[in-house]
Amino acid sequence: MATVELHDVRHAFGGNPVLRGVSIEWDAGEVLALMGANGAGKSTLIKVLAGVHPLQHGRISVDGTPLSAADGPLAARRLGIETVHQRIDEGVVPGLSVAENLLFERIAQSELPPVGSLRRLLPAAREVAAGLGLDWSDATLRRDIHELGIADQQLVLLARALSRRPRLLVLDEPTSALSAAETDRLFGVVDDLRRSGVAVLYVSHRIGEIDRLADRIAVLRDGSIRSEQTKPFDWPAAVRDMLGERGAQELVEVHDRRGDEDVLELRGVQLFPRSAPFDLTLRRGEVTGVVGLLGAGKSELALGIFGAQPFPAGTMRLAGEPYAPASPADAVAREVYLVPEDRAAQAMLPGWSIARTASLPFLRVLSPRGVLQHRRERADGRAVVERFGVVASSETQPVDALSGGNQQKVVVGRWLRGQPRVMVLDEPFRGIDIGARHDLSRRLRELAAGGSAVLVLASDVDEVREVADRVVVLAEGVPRLDARSVDVTRDQIVAQMAALTRAEPHGEGVA
Repeated sequence: MATVELHDVRHAFGGNPVLRGVSIEWDAGEVLALMGANGAGKSTLIKVLAGVHPLQHGRISVDGTPLSAADGPLAARRLGIETVHQRIDEGVVPGLSVAENLLFERIAQSELPPVGSLRRLLPAAREVAAGLGLDWSDATLRRDIHELGIADQQLVLLARALSRRPRLLVLDEPTSALSAAETDRLFGVVDDLRRSGVAVLYVSHRIGEIDRLADRIAVLRDGSIRSEQTKPFDWPAAVRDMLGERGAQELVEVHDRRGDEDVLELRGVQLFPRSAPFDLTLRRGEVTGVVGLLGAGKSELALGIFGAQPFPAGTMRLAGEPYAPASPADAVAREVYLVPEDRAAQAMLPGWSIARTASLPFLRVLSPRGVLQHRRERADGRAVVERFGVVASSETQPVDALSGGNQQKVVVGRWLRGQPRVMVLDEPFRGIDIGARHDLSRRLRELAAGGSAVLVLASDVDEVREVADRVVVLAEGVPRLDARSVDVTRDQIVAQMAALTRAEPHGEGVA
């Protein structure tokens, strides 16, 4: 008998069917990779497995024991189903320490006795962290979870899930915030789980990861399984099944567009207090791609340009004039926009509609005499939904009810309503599928062709090469390479990238 069985699983929100009869099974020690475009139903299927959404129709069982329609997350865990969700804010508990987050379920279920001192939790927390090879000090375990960067919060969730000794481990885009070294560590953990007989459901848009880890792939499209494959995988066929024949065609051909005018000049800028100063110029009509690993300084560069986190040293000029934004509002007023790295924490508010989220940075424009024009707000929301193909019932749907990829489309789309001087995007492709990535790349190149200076920061070399006219490699806060995309190979870019290895967690906001 297969370890995990899903038979005719269906789920709908109101009258909108999202899962249309998913049937699949996989064995103990098998890594099944689930592929699908944004809106295909992956997030809904994961939440049904985790007990977050009730099982409306069909059957789910682990080792022959069924998950009933009334079961919730605790019952799913009792069956041995552990899920590490893509959205980190769904797993960590702000205000609690790292140790308490590592032990959260055990504390909540009274598996650990009530304690009046955090000190008494530290031995158990160290044991959980060590399960993922995290040699964190007691000082780190005492810190508030929100003092950690996104990558380290992700590691907390992974360590916590592994400590429960799952029968089925669901990993939803688990490497999206991890460095190369941390990703390799995760791959080693998955290999160990396979050998120990744990079934793994691995959800990722990164084909290289799937090819490295998966024993089998299943393609989800429009709420149903379209195909399954075992190794060696036929990737063109998988992409066709995921996107359809038309969507699978190459949508972007990289050209060598050269900027014709300096727009933003950085002089003597330092990204970290002890890093070397450097100069960088962004040009009108050109997409500059900055690639670097965790700790390279990508987010520091983005936040400094946007006025959200001043550089330790250096000056900027915008269109020939001194530019020193005291706040993001100053930057927006000067037509400098930013799509931040962490959309949930930095670009969205829980419960807000798509329309309200899309209009958030421009409330002054939509509120003459201090009165919000709701009709214009809804029209702007509809424009983002239609222009970017957001899968939603309407512009009034809460943005946090969308899939991660569709949330990203809203967050990116709201800034592309005009022609800014400078458009900065920090990890804009995180959590979106291949087709959506091509579409976004094309729109960014159109934005540059219209006269904007576009800066894309990412940790994935292929993502940057697809969109950028010029590639800058950032390592430890300093550019190591600055070349035209057509003049540099992937291997040359990778050779210039240096992983920053630290035993302790990275600070908040590290790229």
